[in-house]
Amino acid sequence: MPAFPGALPAPRTPDPMDAPALRWGVLGTGWIAERFVRSVQRHTRQRFTAIASRDTARAKDFADCHGIPHAYGSYEELTAATDVDVVYVATEHTAHLACARLALECGKHALVEKPLALDADQATEIARLAAERGLFCAEALWTFFLPRFDVVRQILDSGVLGDIHTVLADHGERFTGGHRILRPELAGGPLLDLGTYPLSLATWILGAPSGIQAVGQPHPAGVNGQLAAILGNADGHQAIVHTTLFSNTPTTPTSATIAGTHATLSLPGPFYQPGDLLLTPADGGTPLTYTEPRTAHDALHFEAAETARCITTGQLQSPLRTLTDSITTLRVMDDIRALCGITFPPQ
Repeated sequence: MPAFPGALPAPRTPDPMDAPALRWGVLGTGWIAERFVRSVQRHTRQRFTAIASRDTARAKDFADCHGIPHAYGSYEELTAATDVDVVYVATEHTAHLACARLALECGKHALVEKPLALDADQATEIARLAAERGLFCAEALWTFFLPRFDVVRQILDSGVLGDIHTVLADHGERFTGGHRILRPELAGGPLLDLGTYPLSLATWILGAPSGIQAVGQPHPAGVNGQLAAILGNADGHQAIVHTTLFSNTPTTPTSATIAGTHATLSLPGPFYQPGDLLLTPADGGTPLTYTEPRTAHDALHFEAAETARCITTGQLQSPLRTLTDSITTLRVMDDIRALCGITFPPQ
């Protein structure tokens, strides 16, 4: 067993400014698209050449605000454009499959906002099409591209935690009004949005579960309001995850813990964003801390830089979050939905 380290490793994440500049098109003009574009423009050399919305006026307003030369009133126009190398899909969840398919069939690489699709079958179709066309495709689950998570990756690889028996992760936020997460026709509820983070962490650490227990509670808006699940792997190790739309949870918001026999790694909330790490030895010795600025969604540019590096070097997937990883997480979500009686509208 490796000795407890004297210091935590530094992240190995390359400078995003060093990533080769590609030409990007964006499908969708919502909240996440705006933050992605701002972050990428601020911290990388990537170029946004086109934006598309089903509302031409919205596309033009977005283009004017962010200095993007071309605005389209349909997704088909953007994906057919000759000055776009890679498409960032930032539409509602229910359109991810159609938009990813459109981009890939037009010969464009694709970075698809999380979740990659509504379910594992849809995600498998996206992965198959990308492989057939020889194009890069990834789920824009920004967490795994952050410097913070490269430090986590190195800690896990070092074996200093010992045998990892337990993963605990929570993500709860209170939503009211007409937010899209409360709309059944858009596959609302916490699972595909907030729940992606704790479930992707659990499946990354412990692998695909061999058994799942789950319970859910409905929301008055007609979607699932909260759920909790226990995932057990073949060795009996467990992940306990929770997500809710009713409340901001827990006391330390959206925290996560990876507990091993020799040390425990704590990720103070929000665990899926830039922030601190705390490695505590099991014998009660002095803990080690890694600290980075809590820049929140201004760190979305790391996934864009990784995408550009992979495309330029001919990689069809990112090793930081493979399509197999994304499909595994979605398959767990499928099982949880079945256990909790959660259904999505026909597509």
